[in-house]
Order: sequence, then C-alpha cells, then structure tokens
Amino acid sequence: MSELKDAQKNILEALKTINKEEYYELLKEPEKFIEVNFPVEMDSGETKIFKGFRSQHSTLRGPAKGGIRFSLNVNEEEVKALSTWMTLKCAVADIPFGGAKGGVKVDPESLSDAEEKRLSKRYIDAIAEVIGPDRDVPAPDMNTTSRHMAWMMDEYSEDSRELEPGVITGKPVEAFGSKGRAEATGYGAAYIVEKIVEEKDMEKEETTVAVQGFGNAAAPAVEYLDSIGLKIVAVSDSSGATYSEKGFKYGQLVECREENGSVCKIGEKITNEELLELEVDFLIPGAIQEVITEENAENIKAGHIVEIANGPTTLEADKILAEKGVKIVPDILANSGGVTVSYYEWVQNRTGEYWPKEKVLEKLRQNMTQAYKDFQKEEAETDREKAYAVALRKIVEAYKIRE
Repeated sequence: MSELKDAQKNILEALKTINKEEYYELLKEPEKFIEVNFPVEMDSGETKIFKGFRSQHSTLRGPAKGGIRFSLNVNEEEVKALSTWMTLKCAVADIPFGGAKGGVKVDPESLSDAEEKRLSKRYIDAIAEVIGPDRDVPAPDMNTTSRHMAWMMDEYSEDSRELEPGVITGKPVEAFGSKGRAEATGYGAAYIVEKIVEEKDMEKEETTVAVQGFGNAAAPAVEYLDSIGLKIVAVSDSSGATYSEKGFKYGQLVECREENGSVCKIGEKITNEELLELEVDFLIPGAIQEVITEENAENIKAGHIVEIANGPTTLEADKILAEKGVKIVPDILANSGGVTVSYYEWVQNRTGEYWPKEKVLEKLRQNMTQAYKDFQKEEAETDREKAYAVALRKIVEAYKIRE
C-alpha cells in the first residue's frame, strides 16, 4: 500500500473510532498542492531545471507546518502523505499549526555548497506565494539543515523587502533560531519515558532502556535518560549495536564515537535485530522506519516502545504487540518535541522575545506530558489508533466550531 493510502486509511479508521467518519472527505486530500519547476545556475555556468513540491494538508488549526527535504526520491505522493502526518502530529501535540511538507527532487551529494545555496533560494522563490508566517511555515527535513533555513529566510525576506524570521523555523540560534531546538525531539520523547516511570513508580536505577540509533534525535534521548538515572543497556549506530548489562553512560558513548567513529567499540557487540528483541523496560526505535514487523513482533520483549523514528512499527506489528500487552507511544506523539519547539521558535520570532534554553525545555516538558495525558485518556484498539483519535478529535472540533 502506498504512503498516501496508508495515511488515508489510518485517518478513516480513527474517524470511525470517534464516530466522525463523515469528515473523511474533508481530510482525505491536502487543501493545496503545488508543483514547481525552477532554474538554478550551476558552478559550471550551465542552468539546470529542478522539480519541487509543497503540500499543505490542513490549516484548520493554524498555519501549515512541515519540513523541506532534498532527495531524489521526493515525489507528489510522498509529500502529500507526509503533510497529512504533520497535521496529525501538530494536533496530538496540541500546537496551533496544521500540516505541510515540501521538497526538491535532487541528489544533494552532487551539489557544491554554492549550488545548494542557490537551489535553496530558488526553491523558496518558487513557492513564496504559498508560504508565510501566517500561511505556511517550513522547517528542515531530510538532507536540509539550519543553514539551509537561514538561506531560505534571507531570500524570502529580500523578496518581501522586510525581515521575516517567522517564515521558517529550525534556523541557527544566531539567525533567529530557538535555543533547545537541537535537543527537542530526543528530550521530548525522554520526558514521556520519565512520566511513565514516575506513574508506574519504577525504580530508575533498575529501569532498562535499549535505543536503536545514536543520531540527532536518539542521542539527546540517551543523554537525558542517563542524566535521570535510567540504565541504558544497548545503543546502535550505522556500524551495528552494542550491549552492556551494567549500562552505558552517555559521556562514554560520545567519547567512544569521537575516538573511534562508532559507539560499538565498547560493550558486547550485538546485531540491530538482537537489540530490538532485548528484555528491557523501554525500547526506543530512533533510527529508521519499519524495523518492527509482523516477522519479529512476537519476539519483542520490551514493556514499552517509544517511537522516536518515523514509522518504525508496521500496522501488522501494532496488532500483534497490542495482543501481547506491549504499550506503544506512537511516533506522532513521541517525536513531536521537534515541531513543538519549532512552534516556540515561531512565537519568539513573532514577539521578538527570545527565551533561555531552560525555559524552552521546561515548556517542552509541560507540553509533552500534557499531550501524553490526553493520549492516555483515549480508548481504541491499539495505541496508534488512540493517538490518531486524539488528533482527529481536535481537528474535527476546529472545523465544527466554524461551521
């Protein structure tokens, strides 16, 4: 099944759960979708035409919000599906944005820095008429960074003849970005883990965690969970996975990676598949999608799965895990810390008041724990359906109040 059809199916099932399936046609397709073809001058002097997209799924709860990716795999269906997930993610996190997504079909590895800068600026020029602080607020995504966002903000501001930092988020702190953004996705998920530990009165020193991944999202989660005393017994990176019954400290993992290029030079070397099947209190898939499937779901021994990665668990695996009693904090909730702090960045840009990192992270903690409480109150067959139901109640209510 295609990504878009998956998203549509999930929306329909969740609407049935809350007895609001008459709103399916409203949410089935994006409100607006544009395809652009724009020229970029290459270093050789040649001009190439690149294809780009922007999908705005919903603005019922606020301006559309979503990343920009540079990839050869970018296509219409992908950005439409991802914009749909963003609508749900913003709603379940209870921030006043709708969902969007965009991208350019390009191999970024083939570009020089100067070509990437020109590509970023020309893409923003091409979609400028549909974005803006009150319409659609892009952010970084696959193969784009805070530097790309700074280029895009500058280009939009030049076209507008005034500084518009609120047009885009994920910018460097030195260019109107928000402190705490780098840690936001990992810390957001970790705050939910901490809340579960407190609610279940678990002994922190005896609470075990396995984390698949040690990248920009997973590493901050490891950092925070280690800082509050949880036992990180396994982590992985592109070289494989490592295990220690005694647990790893965040500092030694970072030191090992800096010295050896991998976290897998300490501890007992295991496979990623073995990491997923460890008997732990919390399993955190924080790297790639579809690693928990109907083939290995029966072997999952974790009590809780907290999804930092996008789509790490298939729908077939969801049902098996639900029958086994494994609790899941789905990706649209668990990894919503990033978009939540992007919202804070947008607010700071609009008001001109910039917050210290401690304030940003404390607000994030409050937002994530409240979103988790809302999720717990919902009833559905699986935890993923619960998260979708929470989101869709808010979206439908936003529509009904204006009917």
